Amino acid sequence: MKDKLIPIMSVVIGLLAFFLTYKYLKIKQDMLNDKWTQLENAMQKIEVVIAQTDIPGGTTISSEDIGRKFFYKTAVSKEAVTPQDAVRILGKKTMYQINKGDIVSWDIIEGGSPAQKNLSSMITPGMRAISIPVGGASAVSGMVRPNDRVDVLGTFTFSSKTVPGQMEMTTLTILQDVTVMATGQKTANQALLSSRNTGSDNYSLVTIEVTPREAELLVFAQQTQGRLTLSLRNAMDIYYEQDLPSINFEHLQNKLPEYNLYRQRNIRLKRNIK
Repeated sequence: MKDKLIPIMSVVIGLLAFFLTYKYLKIKQDMLNDKWTQLENAMQKIEVVIAQTDIPGGTTISSEDIGRKFFYKTAVSKEAVTPQDAVRILGKKTMYQINKGDIVSWDIIEGGSPAQKNLSSMITPGMRAISIPVGGASAVSGMVRPNDRVDVLGTFTFSSKTVPGQMEMTTLTILQDVTVMATGQKTANQALLSSRNTGSDNYSLVTIEVTPREAELLVFAQQTQGRLTLSLRNAMDIYYEQDLPSINFEHLQNKLPEYNLYRQRNIRLKRNIK
């Protein structure tokens, strides 16, 4: 009996030793993984806005003054201006000098970070904020966000100029290159404070920044039971399209071939199309 007990005890002790060794190695592995994760986080880089040249205090910032550069995340303060918000500092003045290559931060920009401001304080002096009813497809499937630039199109029903007594539908571009200040209840400030995502939002009102005369025009357009639609544009696109036509059914019929030909030749660069 004693001879059988010794091998059994040896097996039990071996298994116990194996288990304890496994537990010890597992703990060490977890500690190593934690250290590695901390190291990766410390080595993570983010892109921020920097000064392309020495910018003296009191300088009005232009696009030529700033650039982009990656820095380790641990070396960047929360006040650093990100490339997504670079357009917001254009036209603002520096409070102090920014040396070439230094990170541009909100605490040296006149007015500081917009993150704590309410909507009224965000309105440019001489401008107005007005809300227009749009949603779903009319707001690019809910993808329009605060700080985006849009064109405002309107579709209306007017008395026909060619057929007396009949009504015809007309679409025209009302305003171009308008800044979106809020979508629903979310202002640009709240968008900056919240996490950035690529999903769409649900809202039925979009607040835009316009001149007093443009505000009157938009209010009138809404009161005529017209339907307003937003056309999203690149934030850096300042091109102004002149002499845009009003579109009715007759214009649609006559101009469709011309528009399609222009697209194929000038946008898709199919030079062999006649």
